[in-house]
Amino acid sequence: MIVANYFDAIIIGGSYAGLSAAMALGRSLRNVLVIDSGLPCNRQTPHSHNFITQDGETPFAISKKAKEQVMKYPTVHFRSDLAFGAVKDQEGFAVMTKSGDRFVGRKLIVATGIKDEIPPIKGFAECWGISVIHCPYCHGYEFHSQRTAILANGDRAFHLASLVSNLTDDLAIMTAGTPTFTADQLVRLKRRTIPVVHAGIKEIMHKEGHVEGILFDDGNQLAFRAIYAAIPFTQHSDIAVSLGCELTEQGHIKVDNFQHTTVGGVYACGDNTSPLRSVANAVAAGNFTGAVVNKVLAEEEF
Repeated sequence: MIVANYFDAIIIGGSYAGLSAAMALGRSLRNVLVIDSGLPCNRQTPHSHNFITQDGETPFAISKKAKEQVMKYPTVHFRSDLAFGAVKDQEGFAVMTKSGDRFVGRKLIVATGIKDEIPPIKGFAECWGISVIHCPYCHGYEFHSQRTAILANGDRAFHLASLVSNLTDDLAIMTAGTPTFTADQLVRLKRRTIPVVHAGIKEIMHKEGHVEGILFDDGNQLAFRAIYAAIPFTQHSDIAVSLGCELTEQGHIKVDNFQHTTVGGVYACGDNTSPLRSVANAVAAGNFTGAVVNKVLAEEEF
């Protein structure tokens, strides 16, 4: 139960990074509010990997256990709601929610993640996070030695090919348009016998989210068991930008070595700040951010 509307820190986003930050602060007896809308980006992913002690567990189970543990700390409060706006005032940061509440925190931690821009390819959304995947470290082992496609172009496709070629010898790149590789990249792809297909993609053929192949605009088909896709993203929330926080060229929230944004008193952690999208990285970043914010609060009070 929330008994006040003023907190040492408000954390927007209650997934892995946000909950990890809340635990670090709660263990320092900081009065913390976590606001979360309940829509994590990996909600369709069946299993989380490359996270020691949790390898193979479902994202939901990890999040559920994390929340149960964090909420054992009496100074941490959780509100299931959507934070849609925030402003800086004399007391700190006022955060408004969809339900009409207004909370104020001395410091603000933005752990809202990112939102993938799913391309309008039939079957893509149904497979995303299951067999159409983004990260060899998170999902690659489960598809090793299987027929694999990379849906990307240029440097991004070449980077993925270099990583995925260590997992399977049966690999092809789908550019869905004119290839943009350098001459050297094409030579190296040819040397590894990785074909480049530029035909437009009409459909990802699948069964209950498990890829079976790709249907091209020209009617041809190729069988695959997994597809790595490099797709664009946007920030899941525009709160950081509305406060004046700068973004990187890639679209992440710009932070320094202490997870501090370009706006005083605003911190950010998790997928919204880093190209390394993993549960383990989000947890580590959140834990560090919580410790940093506690240090700043302590220095202001001491």
